[in-house]
Parts: sequence; C-alpha cells; structure tokens
Amino acid sequence: MSRHFKTRVDRRRCTTAVAAVAVATLGYTSTSQGGATFKIDDTKWISVGAGLRTSFTATEDASPNRSEWSNDFNIDNIRLYVNGQIHKYFKFEFNTDCQTCNDGGEVRLLDAIGKFEFHPMFNIWMGRMLVPAERREMNGPFFSAVYNIFGAGTPFEPADFNLTIKSDGTSAGSFGRDDGGTIWGAFFDGRLQYAAGFFRGLRGGANGDDNILFAQRVAYNFWDVEKNPGYYTSGTYYGHGGDILTLAVSNQYQNDGAGISSDPGDFRGTSVDVLMEKVLPNEGVLTFNGEYKNYNIDGFGVESRMAVKRGDVDGFAMFEGNAYDASLMYLFPDQAWIGQFQPYGRHVWVSPDNSPNRDMWEAGVNYVIDGHNARVTLLWEYGDLLTKGLDYTPTASGQSIHAVKLGLQLQI
Repeated sequence: MSRHFKTRVDRRRCTTAVAAVAVATLGYTSTSQGGATFKIDDTKWISVGAGLRTSFTATEDASPNRSEWSNDFNIDNIRLYVNGQIHKYFKFEFNTDCQTCNDGGEVRLLDAIGKFEFHPMFNIWMGRMLVPAERREMNGPFFSAVYNIFGAGTPFEPADFNLTIKSDGTSAGSFGRDDGGTIWGAFFDGRLQYAAGFFRGLRGGANGDDNILFAQRVAYNFWDVEKNPGYYTSGTYYGHGGDILTLAVSNQYQNDGAGISSDPGDFRGTSVDVLMEKVLPNEGVLTFNGEYKNYNIDGFGVESRMAVKRGDVDGFAMFEGNAYDASLMYLFPDQAWIGQFQPYGRHVWVSPDNSPNRDMWEAGVNYVIDGHNARVTLLWEYGDLLTKGLDYTPTASGQSIHAVKLGLQLQI
C-alpha cells in the first residue's frame, strides 16, 4: 500500500466526538492506523476524520450596490467522515457536510454507502454515493489540484446541478451524489479501472416514468497505477504517486433526464479527462489536468428553457453543448519554511447550444504544507463565466470581471 493511498483513506474518515468516546468506553483499542482508528477485533474497526475548506473572496462589481468589489468570507466545506469494517468483505462509509454554512449552517447527509469488496476486479457499493463521472467529480473539492474547481469550472453533472435533493423535477442528486449502486474494479494489474452504476437521477417533473440514470467511467493508467479508495481519484499526488498518465472516458444517460413535465428531454453527458504528472530529475513535479465535455439533450426546447428561467414553471435546465477545463502546475522541489510553492495556470471554456459562449482564466499559487491535508491557495480569476454562470438561455448576459480568492484547506 503506497503512502498516498494510506493517507488518503485516513483523511476521508471521521465521526463525532460522541461516537469516539462511545467506542473507547466499550474497551476498543485505538491503533496507529491514521488519525483515529478504533479496532474492535481482528476483522472489525471504525475510523474517524474531518476536513475544512474556508476562503475569502473579493469580486469586481459584486458588492450589494454593484459598484464596488465584494468582500465575502465563506465556509466552503466542513465535513465529518466515518469509515468502518464489520467483516473481511463488508464495509461502510458515512459522511456529512455543512451544505448551507454561509446561510447559518445545516449539516446534511453526504454519503451513506454499504460496501461489498471481495476482489480487485469486482466490488459492489449500494446507498448514496458519487455518481461515476469525470475526474473533477471523483476528486471532490478536497482532492482536486486547484481550490475553486467547482465554483469556476465546466458545467455540472445532473447530480451536482442542484445541491438539494428534491423530487419535484428540479433535482437529480446533491454534491455529485445520488441514491443507487455502483460496480467497480480493475484489470491488468490495476491499469484498467472501471465503475458502472445505476441511480435515481432526475426525480419527478420531466421524468414522470421513473427512468433510471446510468453512469459509467473507464480509465487506463499508461505509466504508474493510481491508487485511491474505490473508484475515487485525485487531481494531483504531489509526486508521491510516481509518474502518472491516465486517460478516462465517462458517460451518463437518462431518458427524460432534463426539461419540464410538458417538454421532457433525454439527457446524455460524455466526458474525457486526462491526468499527467511527471517527477522531474530535480524532484520538481509537473502536473497537467485536462477535461472535455459534450452534453446533449434530445428534447427540452429553447422556449421551455426560457420558461424555467422566467419562473413560469419548475424544471431541470441542464447544460447542453461543449466545454473544456485545462490546468498546468509546477511544484518546486525546495521547501520554503514549512511548505512548497506550486504556481499554476488554468483556462475554462464553455459553449452552450443556443446560448452565448463564456470562459474564465485563472492564475494562482498553492502553498503545499502536507499534500491535501494542509494547503493554502491564492488565486486570481477573470472572465464572463463568473457572471453568466448557469444561465444557458439565448438571453444570458454578463461582462468579464476579476475575482481574487484566498483559500485554506485542512484535513485529518
């Protein structure tokens, strides 16, 4: 087991202090396998951990009177995780997140997964989990190479389009998660990795027939094999994963997976992503992330989309068109005080059907203290993607503006 794989598993684990105390009072022994792992017997254990992402953002012309720079402090994520094993082949995962922290704070269920894992080639997860998709979704916010991977990125998948799970035709999941099942595994010494799942997808509204959403992801590791829990991924390994070159294709499809009840549309979303990470002779690390998306909706015309925008009817106005996201970064080998500097550049381009194009340029620097465990990011963004956002109607408008963000990420 590589060092990166072990630390990533540990970072995903957590529970409340009450649970930890309860385990301890029952006589379970705390082990050294991570931040807090409690061993029950030779096959049973439970582990705990937490993650925090908080930031300050200043955006041009975004103050309440729209004439000055805004000044916003945000709790982007505060997550609590529990992982455990009750049998050699049966495990579970339970995670929460404060999904409305900037409006007072409300802790909600993120993941609830029952796991049957018995062979590297074939494993089954059931419950609420990440829908197999492109690398950005499988990284999540804590394991991406850049801080603002979702706030200024390519259009969302159905499970991330509305952050609140509903059954009124406006939601297909939450934070990239949905209720369903996934089969995953790897062949050829781990080089060919796959995940295939079925999920509820859009609930109600256009999907009056309860059609299932199908999702698949297939990745091939040309150089060293990426090692992550399940079918999760990372946007960088900071050189600890060796030389990485991985190409992946993902696809999601749902009959009546977009639109409104009177004008449903069949949704198909296809993505291609690549990660290249090379450890150079001077021990510096060069990392490239690239992603291309092509989304299509058969049905759900422009007039229906405009009706959703006006608020005349509830609907699921998913993106349709093409988009890409590319970033390049370099991790300096020399340590500066307690960390290493990692400057980067990024460009995001989005071309919706029947709606104006939009893009965003980003430049920043990560100060990497302990990989994904402790990192500070300072970044600058510029583009009209920041103002046009998720409006994919013909009348979408917005000017190119500047934004500056300072982000802090901590995990244990």
